[in-house]
Amino acid sequence: MNFVFLSPHYPPNFVNFSIQLKRMGGNVLGLADEGYHNLPDALHWALTEYYRVDSLSNYDQLLRALGYFTHRYGKIDRLDSLNEFWLETEAQLRTDFNIPGIKNDDIMKIKRKSEMKKIFKRAGIAVAAGVRARNDAEVRDFADQVGYPLVAKPDIGVGANATYKIHNEMELGFFLQKKLHDYILEEFVEGEICSFDGLTDRDGNIVFYTSHIYQRGVMETVNERSDIYYYSLREIPADLELAGRKTAKAFDVRERFFHFEFFRKPDDTLVALEVNIRPPGGLTTDMMNFANDFDIYREWANVLINNRFDPIYSRPFHVCYVSRRYRFEYVHTHDEVIGKFGELIPTHQPILGAWSVALGDYGYLIRSPELEEALEAAKFIQEKVEPS
Repeated sequence: MNFVFLSPHYPPNFVNFSIQLKRMGGNVLGLADEGYHNLPDALHWALTEYYRVDSLSNYDQLLRALGYFTHRYGKIDRLDSLNEFWLETEAQLRTDFNIPGIKNDDIMKIKRKSEMKKIFKRAGIAVAAGVRARNDAEVRDFADQVGYPLVAKPDIGVGANATYKIHNEMELGFFLQKKLHDYILEEFVEGEICSFDGLTDRDGNIVFYTSHIYQRGVMETVNERSDIYYYSLREIPADLELAGRKTAKAFDVRERFFHFEFFRKPDDTLVALEVNIRPPGGLTTDMMNFANDFDIYREWANVLINNRFDPIYSRPFHVCYVSRRYRFEYVHTHDEVIGKFGELIPTHQPILGAWSVALGDYGYLIRSPELEEALEAAKFIQEKVEPS
């Protein structure tokens, strides 16, 4: 299998995808704008060849790169970055080179939040009321119908970047004055964010799934530059699994990771938030491994090469991601954290690049069969010095 990996070095833990694909017998071809000598040594081993472009946003250079790979190695069988930012670029390249996977005809249903709502509704899954911000009158009519607060977000956007909570008519006026392009406004839904995450095989069967509960919304974390923690469940609620399976079928997810987000409202009902056809961000793929004692990177490669997922998993552990930000002063030092909870911490590391906006500057993974123990460690790690 000839596999072209866009930006195979980022985020750093995603290097493991190339390594495992190579071990499975794949021919891994790297394509990015980073200097070859700046790539990790492990990636040097995994890549058959690396093609450097000036910018991954320069489509002409990407075309030349894939033309070169095709001439040298034959037909490209798969192309991916496993990164939401490049979904449209990947779809265009797959379309131009007839590579299996998501192409131009499919991309808007997984990029535009307004299109996601239509598919959720057809699948019988509740969604937050929303409207495209096409003109002031339509937006104000929507605000009159659903009331405040509202959430304004790019219809095509990554994470919670440039997302706002609008509390009243005055703030709505400020928003409209900015003339922000291609936005969607939604009613604010009170509730806990829960995800349904996993991997499908070539035929669209879900071969692995899990769920994570978020202590707070990513929008608030980004806008307030605050800490966040979230944790995996050992038992998946039946209604969440049903909604997740219906979503995977409605969006025809094949041979890909998925990260579906829902609100669980105070009345215990679910409301769909959005669909991401990629692995969940940051260290979440590592959380899957530590929660199940398997290697999700290997099994992703196994699905691509053999259309098979081998492990039988039982989720013996909760795994909690806990962040810190350098701008805060914490009661307990890093050494104190490791001294008290080191046996529960399989890994800790800086969070680099764009992920740090939502996930903090430094992350710890806490692993325990008991959720209370993991949350106790999270509270200890994030306890802050009170301002004097």
